[in-house]
This record gives sequence, C-alpha cells and structure tokens, in this order.
Amino acid sequence: MAQIDAAPGMVRISVCYARPDSVFLKEFDVPQGTTIAAAIVGSGLQQVCPEVDPSTMRVGIYGKLKTPDTVVRTGDRVEIYRALTADPKLARRRRVQKTRESGTREGQKWLRGGA
Repeated sequence: MAQIDAAPGMVRISVCYARPDSVFLKEFDVPQGTTIAAAIVGSGLQQVCPEVDPSTMRVGIYGKLKTPDTVVRTGDRVEIYRALTADPKLARRRRVQKTRESGTREGQKWLRGGA
C-alpha cells in the first residue's frame, strides 16, 4: 500500500471507532503536536457517532492504551474503545458450563476425578 506523505508541519493519522454494525475509519492530516483528544474532535467522529466522548472513553494507538493528552505521530491509528458489554470471565464460565451440560467428553475432561 502506497503511503502518502503529509505536508510539512503536519502528520498523517487515522481515527478508528467500531460499532457492532459499522466502522468509522478516517485518515487525515493534523498539525504536529496534536493530542489524541484533538484528533478525535478533528476527525468528525462525534458528528457521526454522538455517543463518543474522548474524555470518558478509553483510547489508544494500535491497541495500546494511551491518555487523551498523548501527542500523535505520523502513521498512528487512534482507536476509541467501547465499554465491554459482558464480563469475559463470566462469559467463559457460561460456555464451559453449557459444554459440560451437553454431556460430551470435552466438557468433562477438566472435572476433578473425571477420566
């Protein structure tokens, strides 16, 4: 994929936010020294997805959590993370319990005293 260079004094970034039914992804140039919060506002994401509030939601760059006042660099993908809708540990316990109730050997292998 060809990379387009940003103008002098500018950095090229992308802002990404995923909903269950759609994805917002916009690549654009911002002035050097721009923070994550300013990049989110400048992307127009809040007009498309009004539920996004960079001051309360978790944000990151390429899967690494960052604070909203982190300065972006060329090539960064700013990501806004939604809150979890289910506790991962509880969801796993439910899946295991369902497998055990099905009676298959796969569901029984971790029980104590099981063969």
